[in-house]
Amino acid sequence: MGELFVMCTRRVQGGKFVAEPGPAKYLLVPEDELPKPEHEAGAKAWFRKLRKAAAWGRDARDPSRPRGDVLVFVHGYNNSQETVMKRHKRLKLDLAEAGFKGEVMSFEWPSANMALNYLEDRHDAKQTALQLVTAGIRVLSEQQAPDCAINVHLLGHSTGAYVIREAFDDADDAKLPNTGWMASQVVFIGADVSSGSLRTGSDSSASLYRHCVRLTNYSNQYDSVLKLSNVKRAGMAPRAGRVGLPPDAPDKAVDVDCTEYFGLLRDDAAVRQADQMEEIGAFEHSWHIGNRVFARDLFETLRGDLDRHIFPTRAFVNGSLKLKRP
Repeated sequence: MGELFVMCTRRVQGGKFVAEPGPAKYLLVPEDELPKPEHEAGAKAWFRKLRKAAAWGRDARDPSRPRGDVLVFVHGYNNSQETVMKRHKRLKLDLAEAGFKGEVMSFEWPSANMALNYLEDRHDAKQTALQLVTAGIRVLSEQQAPDCAINVHLLGHSTGAYVIREAFDDADDAKLPNTGWMASQVVFIGADVSSGSLRTGSDSSASLYRHCVRLTNYSNQYDSVLKLSNVKRAGMAPRAGRVGLPPDAPDKAVDVDCTEYFGLLRDDAAVRQADQMEEIGAFEHSWHIGNRVFARDLFETLRGDLDRHIFPTRAFVNGSLKLKRP
């Protein structure tokens, strides 16, 4: 039985993790269990084991260069630990089947398992966001071994996109000693951040763009969880996970419109049976994890060998990229 890499920022109370912010703990979680304080490992041993699991061979673009890949999954709000771990395991399996040879780890922040806890969850997300960089990305960056460089990628789902954006911004504001840390690919799905905040020149996303090689945003106009009429988002600007990136986003940002594909997936039973291996949570907001087409597109994004316009899972139509069945 394998173990899952989890960086947990929940407080420990009564011997259990609770939905309140706490210091980062590095966990090795057995695949058939939920995260517990007793799963904690020493930081050095945990990172050493993660680097070993992430290393897989040589970079196709430069065969002389050893390579490894870590994908950091950052979950959304109203996610129980059970849901987070289900998605972690599904994501790891989906990517492996698509050809990914690296490792997946979760950044588990203290969201509550309550649908009406939206604002408190965003507050807790903001409180713990900086640890994603200081106790995670930056440490991996500093611990690069001469015999293998590890590419660090991030996948933010829903409020997880907000966590990533705020983490990068807070890290720059904190003026950390090592300012050279970088993430390779940053990916947003069902992103619960305003589309406008991702424009060129936005103070909110300047650090995000400064510290990543590319940002890929998957949008879906059918995502009713992100609709403005949702009571939890009353008064908020249109979300990037629903309407896509703004027209003036930087060149390193790319939007993949999933609307047409999702409509087919939702309405065609044969397509859904063929493409959707598992459904975890609200389908229109969370279909990505458990979907074969998305997993293939994500793998190509993380691999970085193909131009973003020629993925077998994308169509370039009237200047826009659309997700499609290969």
